[in-house]
Amino acid sequence: MGVTTVSEVEQKARQAREAARLLASAPTGVKNAALLGMADAIVAEKADLLSANAIDVAAAREKGISDALIDRLSLNDKRIEGMAEGLNVVAALPDPIGEVIKGWRRPNGLRIRKVRVPLGVIGIIYESRPNVTADAAALCLKAGNACVLRGGTDAINSNKAIADVLMKAAQSAGVPANAIQLIETTDRAAANELMRMDKYVDALVPRGGVSLARAVAQNATVPVIFDGGGVCHTFVERTANLKMAEEIAYNAKVQRCSVCNAMETLLVDEPVAREFLPKICGRLAEAGVDIRGCDRTRAIYPAANLATDEDWETEYLALILSIKVVSGVDEAIEHITRHGTRHSECIVTQDYNAARKFEDEVDAACVYVNASTRFTDGYEFGFGAEIGISNQKLHARGPMGLEEITTYKYVINGDGQVRS
Repeated sequence: MGVTTVSEVEQKARQAREAARLLASAPTGVKNAALLGMADAIVAEKADLLSANAIDVAAAREKGISDALIDRLSLNDKRIEGMAEGLNVVAALPDPIGEVIKGWRRPNGLRIRKVRVPLGVIGIIYESRPNVTADAAALCLKAGNACVLRGGTDAINSNKAIADVLMKAAQSAGVPANAIQLIETTDRAAANELMRMDKYVDALVPRGGVSLARAVAQNATVPVIFDGGGVCHTFVERTANLKMAEEIAYNAKVQRCSVCNAMETLLVDEPVAREFLPKICGRLAEAGVDIRGCDRTRAIYPAANLATDEDWETEYLALILSIKVVSGVDEAIEHITRHGTRHSECIVTQDYNAARKFEDEVDAACVYVNASTRFTDGYEFGFGAEIGISNQKLHARGPMGLEEITTYKYVINGDGQVRS
């Protein structure tokens, strides 16, 4: 590993630690003013951001990167305006810092309060979605955390441009210098170094594919909150309104296929398969979806390719869909339990008991009844943005907003009590 890589990561992590101490006690007004200023600056500098992004997109196309990843990388007017809106929404959210979660008085007179406080310094390693730069910085700032961001190499010009705009606007509003840090080296060793920066970094959030998660699991000494992959399912139960089911399934697959909350497997109850499959498969095929089905699916829709065991566990992030015909809610839940990633799962049904059974027995961060899995998103949940979507069970689960990037401390007030 080169000396330059180590020195940049260590220097920025150390600076973030120093900034975090000051940011932890920053008034809500200062943080909100910074966020609003950051939103205005993002819009004002839109042309420069689009120019930087165009360089990244052109380089990615030259390297032959897939259309799905190009979509993740690309910015346009709407996405930049979305970043600004996310900053504004976070500014409008209640400040979690200083909240008294609970308080009580002991028989000896000690007054104990459980108070919400920042985590401190959060490191975020992410791949080719430059909007994460703005989302992560916004949430960290509002929750009183400094952040050290390490984006994907493919988005380096976009991330540098966005981070520069955010840093200047935040500092102008009174946020401590170095509260928002971006690792600019594209050397992969920088990511590994950040994973081991436990002297300065309190938590690490990796946002990316299986290879990134594996690398973090093997190398990190910093506590990790994993942003999980999504092998998401939609189950069309036999009582479902099939028109509703068609709209939900189509949206979950096609609206944006390159994200973790997109549907990767469609499960169809056998009694409605012959009526439902030709309609949804025809519509999906018209949208360019590569359909892979079980034997029962192919008997009804022969144009489907045969699904393999590997397909049931693949997060495609592309216009590819696996379809399986199942014999009821129990088999659907069994399939999800075996092949799902505990991310987002949906049942389409008009049967109250089937819906409750699905809600109770499906082990996932987000369980939907009669709605698309595409809603698993911090903005859609009213969080303004998200640090990531966790499919873990410790500390945070589902879209991670402000509360999920805080911790708490106990504050104890006495009148001279000593323990006997």
